[in-house]
Amino acid sequence: MIGKLKGVVDSYGEDFVILDVQGVGYVVHCSARTLQRLPPVGEPAQLAIDTHVREDMIRLYGFRSDPEREWFRLLQTVQGVGSKVALGLLSVLEPEALASAIAMGDKAAVARAPGVGPRLAARLVAELKDKAPAYAPIDPSVIALNGSVADRSAPQPVADAVSALVNLGYAPVQASAAIAAVLAGAGEGAEAKTLIRLGLRELAR
Repeated sequence: MIGKLKGVVDSYGEDFVILDVQGVGYVVHCSARTLQRLPPVGEPAQLAIDTHVREDMIRLYGFRSDPEREWFRLLQTVQGVGSKVALGLLSVLEPEALASAIAMGDKAAVARAPGVGPRLAARLVAELKDKAPAYAPIDPSVIALNGSVADRSAPQPVADAVSALVNLGYAPVQASAAIAAVLAGAGEGAEAKTLIRLGLRELAR
């Protein structure tokens, strides 16, 4: 199994790069985001590799980092997600952004990837939500708050405040983070309008 390749960029295809490693050209399939960030032809490059072996072929998938490769593998544990869809997700979202979207239950962000409809996006969020926080650069308290809003276990004023900020155009992660930040100071009995006002002030900082 090949875990890493370090060589010189020989040429590019629509969804792959040929990496020349000591005279051997390896065809490595990558996400669009990874291809865009590789150096020009003739320049050195290094990729983390995931090797897929089948009876009729061996295919290499390349990634700029180990976390990106881990997400590629993790995504394919979900029914309906193959290598093509996994690369599509990583083409649209950076690994940290993907982890955040899943942790925060942002199905709309996940559904932006080609080949991912609303049903598959919901399945991805449901099956990976417990694993995503470990990769997400978000305060766990924000994830917990967003989860309690989603499953309707949050106090009504809190849920109303988050919903109001989202309706004003803020992303769910921004709204949840703002309300989480002001909850301690506002007190448990704070009304929704108070939380909204404080949340907007927090977002404006």
